Amino acid sequence: MVSQTTVVIATRDRADDLARTLTRLRELDVPVIVVDNGSSDDTVARVRREFAGVEVLALRHNEGALARNHGVRRATTPYVAFSDDDSWWAPGSLPRAEELFARHPRLGLVAARTIVEPFGRLDPVCEEMARSALGRDDDLPGPSVLGFVCCGAIVRRSAFLAAGGFHPVLFWPGEERLFSWDLAAAGWACCYVDDVVAHHRPSSFRPPSAWRRRVEMRNELLTTWLRRPVGVVLGQTAALLRQAVGDRDAGAALGAAVRRLPAVLRHRRRLPADVERRVALVG
Repeated sequence: MVSQTTVVIATRDRADDLARTLTRLRELDVPVIVVDNGSSDDTVARVRREFAGVEVLALRHNEGALARNHGVRRATTPYVAFSDDDSWWAPGSLPRAEELFARHPRLGLVAARTIVEPFGRLDPVCEEMARSALGRDDDLPGPSVLGFVCCGAIVRRSAFLAAGGFHPVLFWPGEERLFSWDLAAAGWACCYVDDVVAHHRPSSFRPPSAWRRRVEMRNELLTTWLRRPVGVVLGQTAALLRQAVGDRDAGAALGAAVRRLPAVLRHRRRLPADVERRVALVG
C-alpha cells in the first residue's frame, strides 16, 4: 500500500544524527524529504550518496523553522509527518494517523506521544497535552491542544498550507504555539493522540542553553505581539521588562524582540474571539 504520508526533516550540520534517523525511517517505506538549512558539513552529499530514495532540498541559508514549509510545499501526499534529524516514527504510527485524518474531517494536526530515548521516558509535554484544559470534543480522536512538539506532529497538508505554515518572524524555536493558534483560527483542530508514537533521542550537538533560553523568551513575546489583544501584549511586555532588570538573558530577549517589531507590525493579526478564549484558558 502506497503511503499517504511524507516525512519532512529540517536539518543543519548533524549528518551523523540524520543518517541514523534516515536508516530507521527507511524501514517504514514512506517518502522522505530532507530540507538542509545551509549545512557546512557533508549533510547534502551524504544523504544523496547513502539514501538514494530520499529527496533533498538544499537551502543556501539557514531559514530555521521555515525549512519545514519548503518541505510541505514539495510533498505530494495528503499528510506530512515532521521529524527532526534526531527523531523518528514508530512502526504503524503513520498509517494510524492516516486513519484518524480520514475519520475526522476537522482534524488538522495529530500531536503524538513522544518517547525520549535512550531511556524510553515520556516527554513531559505529552503529560500536559493529555490533561489539556480544552477537553475533548466528540468529533475528535483526543484532547484538543494549542501547542505540540514538532518532531512528534503529523499534519493534514491542506490545513498546514491554509494556516500559512510556520511564521517567518519567529525563525526558531517555539514556532509550534503560533502555528497551532493559526491552525485553530483557520478552523482546524489540533489533538493529542496517545497511540500515535514518535521517538526522540536529543542530539549531543545542541545550541548553548543560555542562547536557547533567550530566543525562547524572545519568541514567546513575539508570539503574543503577533496575535493577542493589546492588554495582553502590554502586560507580557511589562513583565519581561521587569525581569530584565536582574536577568541578562531577559534583557537580551526583549532587545531582540524589539528589533523585530517592524515585522511584527506588518504581520500582526488578532485571533478570532473563540480562539482567543481558548488561548487565554490554557495560559
